[in-house]
Amino acid sequence: MTEPPAELSCYTASLVAYLEPRVPDIRDRLAAAVRLRVRTDPPDGGLAFSHHTRVDIDDQGRGLVYRGADDWAVARLALDAELSRHGAVLAVANTRHIRWSPSYGGAETSHWVVLRGHADGKWQVRDDFDALTPHGSQTAYQGILDDVELHDILRPLSATTAQAVSRDRHALGEVTELAPYTGYRWLELTDAPDTAAPEGTWVEGPLPALRHVAHTVCADPGALARYADDIWTAARHQRFRLASRPETEGVAEASAAWATLPQAVRFGIASAERGRYREGAVQRSFEQVIGTMERLESEPQEDAGR
Repeated sequence: MTEPPAELSCYTASLVAYLEPRVPDIRDRLAAAVRLRVRTDPPDGGLAFSHHTRVDIDDQGRGLVYRGADDWAVARLALDAELSRHGAVLAVANTRHIRWSPSYGGAETSHWVVLRGHADGKWQVRDDFDALTPHGSQTAYQGILDDVELHDILRPLSATTAQAVSRDRHALGEVTELAPYTGYRWLELTDAPDTAAPEGTWVEGPLPALRHVAHTVCADPGALARYADDIWTAARHQRFRLASRPETEGVAEASAAWATLPQAVRFGIASAERGRYREGAVQRSFEQVIGTMERLESEPQEDAGR
């Protein structure tokens, strides 16, 4: 039986696909690693989101780091070398140039894909991301790309935002130094990954973080639009975590509430664009998620006291 698509982001979907051959229980590990933390003082202002702890550090202390090159020939050789060393490499693609992406020809943002083979100018490409996004539906993809096609999907972004840069910096769960956006980018497995202690002031835990986000965005449609993708990503990961606890009372209710939150956010953004922002609908959706999570988090305490 085919396993249903996991509620993951493009980063974690490809991270799981990359790690799975070496870490067969990576889905369980990631579900246990899911959290929600929000930084209130990132360098560029606003908010920064962290959705899970790092799961890429192996028992030998190796982990992933960003690499980049401005020259395609150099990048191509580096990708091939990483494939030879480890049998796979995570490459950073550009949604505008990915033909199976709903953003093809339009919006551009970073998007991870897994390369698993290269011979005679052909590259095996896997993209496990499967989701209905604000730009349309994307289904998982596996196929063969030639050098020209791979070059096209890995083209550097022409522009980005502070929020998108923050997502890249926290894509592995903790802050990771980025390669320049001017070049082609990928991640390499190294003996010395960046595992520095997190900087700044963070609101820890799904409930405190969610309350802080709600306080920040509900009355400000501009902030709601800036962090809509982060809220969507949080909902995906929280539903992935909850799916690992199907027998727990209240999980279905909480999962359903998380599923409706991004819909309410998109409705709020659309209503603001029409000049009639429906703050109440957005606020109620946040309150629904918070309420279900409060009840869910209180359940183990009640069980412990019986």
